[in-house]
Amino acid sequence: MLRVKICGINNLNDAFAAINYGADALGFVFYPESPRAIIPDEAKKIISSLPPFITTIGVFVDKSKKELEKIASYSGIDVIQLHGSEPPEFCDFSKKVIKAIRVKELSDIEPLNRYKNISAFLLDTYSQNVIGGTGHIFNWEIAVEAKRFGRIILAGGLNPENIEEAVKFVQPYAVDVASGVEGTKKGIKDHKKLKLFIERAKNASLKYYS
Repeated sequence: MLRVKICGINNLNDAFAAINYGADALGFVFYPESPRAIIPDEAKKIISSLPPFITTIGVFVDKSKKELEKIASYSGIDVIQLHGSEPPEFCDFSKKVIKAIRVKELSDIEPLNRYKNISAFLLDTYSQNVIGGTGHIFNWEIAVEAKRFGRIILAGGLNPENIEEAVKFVQPYAVDVASGVEGTKKGIKDHKKLKLFIERAKNASLKYYS
């Protein structure tokens, strides 16, 4: 069964909407330059209010190991997502780790073979200007090829209009969305889009997964 992660959660209203519509995981961005950034205190408040069986994921970009572990412990997240240029030897934590790879061409997935202790790889669209949340898709054939390295979480430009096609084509372990379910203000979810995205993603997995 496909898992759905809603990333860039920064308020309780969006968190509970995502859960009520069937999200499996919520992402909290601890990267100050992101329009979806959240401070540890606010993340802790939201996470402590969540029901059981929801996975919480902290997104970090090139933080020191000491600072990362401090935020992860304090906020109460379950999983660490490394979205920067972290080398394989950095990715050793007591919590499970997702390593994000920004994809532009097929050669970008070659380093995946060097990451041995990773629970899943998140494939996002490469952009020179922003790290994540680009709103643009990449060549999904690369994602299919990347599945030989482990569990693949598909991200990058997903939205309610293209999610069924994405799931059918890639059949990933999970999908991840942020900007694709937002309204006019970055960081705030459009609940209609949120509901539609999750419904279509889950229905597509029932249809196309054997």
